[in-house]
Amino acid sequence: MKKLVLIIFIIFSLISCVTSTTSTTSTTGVARTDNIEMTLWVVDIPDLDGFLTLKCDFHMHTVYSDGRVQPAVRVAEANRERLDAISITDHIEYRPNFLYSLSSHNRSYELALDAENANDVIIIKGSEITREMPPGHFNAIFLTDSDELDKPNWMDAFRAAKAQGAFIFWNHPGWTSQQPDVTLWWPEHTQLLELGMMHGIEVVNGNSYYPEAHQWCLDKNLTMIGNSDIHDPMPAFGPGEHRTMTLVFARERTAESIYEALMERRTAVYFNEFIIGEERYLKELFEKSVEMRVTKNGDTARITFINKSNLVFRLRSDDHDPRLTYFRNLNLIPYTIRPQSTHNITVRLNDGIQGGDVNFIVENFLVGPNIRMRYTLKI
Repeated sequence: MKKLVLIIFIIFSLISCVTSTTSTTSTTGVARTDNIEMTLWVVDIPDLDGFLTLKCDFHMHTVYSDGRVQPAVRVAEANRERLDAISITDHIEYRPNFLYSLSSHNRSYELALDAENANDVIIIKGSEITREMPPGHFNAIFLTDSDELDKPNWMDAFRAAKAQGAFIFWNHPGWTSQQPDVTLWWPEHTQLLELGMMHGIEVVNGNSYYPEAHQWCLDKNLTMIGNSDIHDPMPAFGPGEHRTMTLVFARERTAESIYEALMERRTAVYFNEFIIGEERYLKELFEKSVEMRVTKNGDTARITFINKSNLVFRLRSDDHDPRLTYFRNLNLIPYTIRPQSTHNITVRLNDGIQGGDVNFIVENFLVGPNIRMRYTLKI
């Protein structure tokens, strides 16, 4: 019997090793081979005044629940992409990999800490409370002991997370497996919110954006979160590609500062080309990314946009004084400012006007559910 268990364990270990180099499909549909040693595209996003912009993913899985890789692979992937912080959040209640299910719920975190170059990324202990709707799936991060969340009653699991001072957020609220027709806020969610057991919501999970969650965060003062929820090996991203992540505006690059920023709702979500968050942070992020210079010459003005970041900006004209002419013929395709590029835009000053407000919309900056950020540049 002991020999049989040993053989099964070896087989499982070999399968886990193989998955770290499996050919996968990226979020853009391009098949790629995961290679931890590859030198890849690194996302460069500017800091805000007084805050560092930290790239974080607080939702991912390993073989210690229903993922297909070892914890060390998650650390290597994060280092490859130059993430600042991750949390491995294996399921408490769902552990289909039998041999790994015999371990403590803390095991994936412990192995991540022992991984090569683990000190280069901040690793935060977390677990996923995995229940039927309501309340659904929730991540609790900044835990001290994940085993304490393994309770028959779901409310007892939340109480245990709160007792440890965890930051708790609702995962994929519009997941069709739990809410197939409409994304609802249940009385149980009100109960959790009022008891201080819900601090944020995933506005984006993987490739899914939930406008209802976006609005709930604004209405209920909850932190906006975006995560990969990766189970397979993370694909190797090329230029312009990246995992879904949470941008945390923290005072320092420490776990303590990340916790404080999350509790104070200083976040934005980076999803494909979209930045999703509160307008005050998105406006400053735009201004820190793009330097705008205005020069005038007679009846024309030239706006020079210098994009110093790796972000893409898609601009479209907004309502403005008709004597100012700019961004013409952009009815279908917005004006695109590519990463690390310089663009010159001509503004016609008609009928003797000397200046005015150049109003435009940043189409891929969402300040509300499908609401684009407006911006005004005076010339």
